[in-house]
Amino acid sequence: MSLLKIATVAVFAAVTAGAGHAAGETCKNLASLKLPDTSITAAESIPPGTYTAPNGEVFENMPAFCRVAATLSPTSDSEIGIEVWMPASDWNGKFEGVGNGGFAGAIAYASLAPGVKLGYSTASTNTGHVGTSTDGSFALGHPQKIIDFGYRAVHLMTVIGKQITSAFYGEDPQRSYFDGCSTGGRQALMEAQRFSNDYDGIVAGDPVAYYTHHHVGGNLWVVRQMFNNPASTVFTTQDTLLGNAVNSACDALDGVVDGVLNNPRRCHFNPKALRCQGTQTPPSCLTSEQVEAVRNIWTGPDQLVHQSGYYPPFERGGEADGWPASISPQPPPALQTDNHAAIGISFFANFVFDNPNWDFRTFNWNSDPAYVDNKVVLGNQTLATVLNSIDPDLSQFRAHGGKLIQYHGFSDPEVPPKTSIKYFESVRNFPAWSSAASASQQKTEEYYRLFMVPGMNHCSGGPGANVFDMLTPLVQWVEQNIAPDTVIATHYVNNVPTQGVAFTRPLCPYPQEAVYQGMGGTNDTPNFVCK
Repeated sequence: MSLLKIATVAVFAAVTAGAGHAAGETCKNLASLKLPDTSITAAESIPPGTYTAPNGEVFENMPAFCRVAATLSPTSDSEIGIEVWMPASDWNGKFEGVGNGGFAGAIAYASLAPGVKLGYSTASTNTGHVGTSTDGSFALGHPQKIIDFGYRAVHLMTVIGKQITSAFYGEDPQRSYFDGCSTGGRQALMEAQRFSNDYDGIVAGDPVAYYTHHHVGGNLWVVRQMFNNPASTVFTTQDTLLGNAVNSACDALDGVVDGVLNNPRRCHFNPKALRCQGTQTPPSCLTSEQVEAVRNIWTGPDQLVHQSGYYPPFERGGEADGWPASISPQPPPALQTDNHAAIGISFFANFVFDNPNWDFRTFNWNSDPAYVDNKVVLGNQTLATVLNSIDPDLSQFRAHGGKLIQYHGFSDPEVPPKTSIKYFESVRNFPAWSSAASASQQKTEEYYRLFMVPGMNHCSGGPGANVFDMLTPLVQWVEQNIAPDTVIATHYVNNVPTQGVAFTRPLCPYPQEAVYQGMGGTNDTPNFVCK
């Protein structure tokens, strides 16, 4: 193509992107749009201002947009709900898919709204069922719904979402991006691995990538420590005690005393230092059984599963913020449960053992981990092949020109942070770019970068700098070839933005980390450097 023609095409694309949907259908006409295995259930023009979503969430300062809802039925047992929100004007010419959390079961309206405000045509899916994020009952007796949840729903949301976008605006999206955390992070990696051409750029946050191993070595492992023996339960009233002790031992290792462990892998605090002595009693100390439970959470399940490297343990740090609800239950008379129990037990009952009354105490740690991986879902597909997003071969995504940014909170109490490091290193080593590790790292960082976030809990919160924008640097990387060498993160006072900024930090591409240079205030980004 000549330079003149390239320039002409570029100008035409820029003009049509800003022209709204002059060449496309009106919003109400999309109700009659015919697409494969798709039933349009709503097509309505939403005026600017405050909008109340179908689930009751209220979003202020919204632009005018076209809301399209649809049900996708790729199989007789599939009911994949999707919604596409498209700006009525000032469309940026781009499509954004957004991810879910837990078992999904609902449209992520809170993720749709920001995308539309930025000018994206934005799509979300309930992944094929309606329910709460901790309810896995949809899977019981419905293998096709497991496949929808595993990978099919997000892919079809993307395909159909783009077609709806094209019909509305009269042209295809110029670029496509995906942004998700937790289950959304797993969905993000699944898209890069299985449907490499769906997106030009992908943000994968705190992904539950090793999904089947996570339910065994993450969820069930925590349940075993917290609920198998009532004497071992560490209650929320003891989490600050534990967190303060960890900080006292390890906070200064990174050169800054700020309540944040820059790299918790350097911390080897032994919880036996908190064992009750003399007349001491909980919650001011830990019983011997509680000490053992904490140690096991920080050690991981490998010694019980008898498979080296089965699943990484949780890291030390951030216990005061992260353990309540995630790991520690409320003390009696509150219901004795936590997030790991709520999600994990539902997974085993409905996905694995087909028994709503399944008792976690019956789990055979010698044989059942392999059974979880290899249980046949449909045909030759197993739970592992449907749900895990750990394929290190991203060659097709790379060849497509795709860029991937992954991040993970280093104080994540839901998904062990080392799982992201493990996956990044598996990609870096596949294929063997070079015998030199540095050369492999450089090749991988041409299209894939991992940012570990010190002191961040699961996707947000925690004592570290935990508010940041990964989409903007991803777009710059895809469209301007400007790779993200740092991303600035903010910690707000009490984690409340309206109370002001407490401190900022640079986030660095792994394996680099932000190092204080020894001069200036420790609350300011310029006084840190990635090394």
